Amino acid sequence: MKDYVILTDSCCDLSAKLAAELELNVLPLSFMMEGKEYFNYLDNRDIEPADFYKRLRGGALGTTSAINVAVFTEAMTELVGQGRDVLCIAFSSGLSTTYQSACIAAGEVEAAHPGSKVLVCDSRAASLGQGLLVYLAVQEKRKGKSIEEVRDFVEERKDHICHWFTVDDLNHLKRGGRVSTAAALLGTMLQMKPVLHVDGEGHLIPVSKVRGRKASISALLDKMDELAEDPSVVFISHGDCEDDAKWLAEAIKAKYKVETLVINYVGPVIGNHSGPGTLALFFQGKHK
Repeated sequence: MKDYVILTDSCCDLSAKLAAELELNVLPLSFMMEGKEYFNYLDNRDIEPADFYKRLRGGALGTTSAINVAVFTEAMTELVGQGRDVLCIAFSSGLSTTYQSACIAAGEVEAAHPGSKVLVCDSRAASLGQGLLVYLAVQEKRKGKSIEEVRDFVEERKDHICHWFTVDDLNHLKRGGRVSTAAALLGTMLQMKPVLHVDGEGHLIPVSKVRGRKASISALLDKMDELAEDPSVVFISHGDCEDDAKWLAEAIKAKYKVETLVINYVGPVIGNHSGPGTLALFFQGKHK
């Protein structure tokens, strides 16, 4: 069986250490803030997460960019030039054009290198939801599965990667068009915290609102109680609110037999839209 590599992008929000352990190739998305372009490298070489969120709290606004076709083409060409096939698991098409760029590049690279396989999956996931899907794909690869078998696994499993999260400040969702100005103003006054998820098409969907931060975090745990299919692997990402993430992690470990639990920052590309205080829970469920 020909060797292959799993390629993804930085919206997976995995740590650089875990990505290296998983032997991933990861391409960075980018964003502009205060007149400067930054790349969302997993090792945070361009900007530290704490600094990014400090700027957001201070009123700085960023604009994000997807990975373009040329960047994917260059990376894929280098990998097939090494004699390896490529399985690309991309950021949700419901939130970015990154997946579409990867598809175009894959077609070009396969045409230029007959006999090579460059397969692309739409994760329909974000942040550590995408990271969890990639992590599970690597476990399948390590079992000796072929590139097609892992591709098929990803296509089936992505409909079971549950994304549930809450945010502390409705104004960031307002800027992204997720809530109206009036709803953001009223919600802020009443200390209403939205509970949201990513649906089967990879879109961000507001589900409910609860009053107060503690209630919103408890609502994430309630969703896991309702939907969890396999609680052995749980990922949590946060927008510079690590204490909340640790509290949620301990609450989950007290209820479930968790073998792997990963906590990391929501990266700046996604965090620019969700804002400081975002807390997100990802697990395998009966359905998304």
